[in-house]
Amino acid sequence: MSYRSTERTRHKKDAKRTAMMQAAVRVFADKGYHSATIRDIVAAADVAVGTFYFYFPDKETLFVYLFEETAEFMLQTLRQAITGRATLPKQIAAAIQAYVNIGLYEPAVVYLLSVGGVGAVPALVGRREEFREGLVNLWQTPLDQAMDKGQIIPQNTRLSAEALTGAFDEVILNLLAQPVAESQAPGVVHDLTQLALRAIGYTGT
Repeated sequence: MSYRSTERTRHKKDAKRTAMMQAAVRVFADKGYHSATIRDIVAAADVAVGTFYFYFPDKETLFVYLFEETAEFMLQTLRQAITGRATLPKQIAAAIQAYVNIGLYEPAVVYLLSVGGVGAVPALVGRREEFREGLVNLWQTPLDQAMDKGQIIPQNTRLSAEALTGAFDEVILNLLAQPVAESQAPGVVHDLTQLALRAIGYTGT
């Protein structure tokens, strides 16, 4: 009986922690790091202030942890989209679609990773650089493979990957700002894929 009680308690704590973190992502994305308060977060999560301090010592620690978690989620999702496709056009289209889907259904994640905490949290500087490097590497890998096969024109794939990373971020952020983003998403995925293929000189051979 005591084991069952312990399990119930653990699941209840896990649920509170998950609710608090999900609420924190939305609060930080909506208000920004400086304006968001711990009371905002616990109110959005419908938990007590004491629950926050049970898991995190302060707002900065929570923010850094959230950034790390969402960054890993984003990278893993895009990586799976790419590795699950056989051709470069399908790899690019699938990854862009995955990125757009995250933006449509969890826009706070995209805002948090793109603009949240910029210049606000010194401890986040290195982690942001690691995340951006991860994105660039994610796009560079299929470009390197395609160039080895003669499918794209010879180029500096690192520079191309950096340019694609910035372009995808900008276009998807602009899409999410539209009142009818969901209906515009298919066209954006298609156009952005074609833009990327033209930019890297895809030959299709």
